[in-house]
Amino acid sequence: MSYDYLYKYIIIGDTGVGKSCLLLQFTDKRFQPVHDLTIGVEFGARMVSIHGRPVKLQIWDTAGQESFRSITRSYYRGAAGALLVYDITRRETFNHLAGWLEDARQHANPNMTIMLVGNKSDLSHRRAVSKEEGEQFAKENDLLFLEASARTSQNVEEAFLKTAEKILQKIQEGVFDVSNESSGIKVGYGRPQGTGARDGTVAQSGGCCS
Repeated sequence: MSYDYLYKYIIIGDTGVGKSCLLLQFTDKRFQPVHDLTIGVEFGARMVSIHGRPVKLQIWDTAGQESFRSITRSYYRGAAGALLVYDITRRETFNHLAGWLEDARQHANPNMTIMLVGNKSDLSHRRAVSKEEGEQFAKENDLLFLEASARTSQNVEEAFLKTAEKILQKIQEGVFDVSNESSGIKVGYGRPQGTGARDGTVAQSGGCCS
């Protein structure tokens, strides 16, 4: 499958906020209630259409535990987009957002687009963080914002696609130098090149951008 662009994404946030579930819902359209803790980094990919242009999203789901933070940080480099996730039923995951954001801003491309996601919106009866608080944090830190539910799939698609739309807008405005792969963006050639990518897919255009 050919694409115009490949975007590298990372998903960051505390352990147990539903990062792996969001990825699985987006790539496989399913919810897995029992999920092993991510060890290091997991990977997913999906082709999408952004304003009629085929774009491949290459998504790295990172471990939230402190012991894996050094591994996680290495994935910030060369990411065009990030989903910063907290759990609306656990205030401590919201309180830790500033630390995650500081990490991202320190190690990532300064032009990286970040979408703040308040996950588990289906559990609003157990809400510990108001939607207004999420909106305010996003506004203060120049982030996109959505509440979503990996369980019901509400706003999961939107979280990934709105981030991709913002990245495309930045490309069109000349914010990104797409010839430099450290931007987290790879320009497609419009045809399969027959090179086996490291994500296990065969004959995808190009390999991984690192």
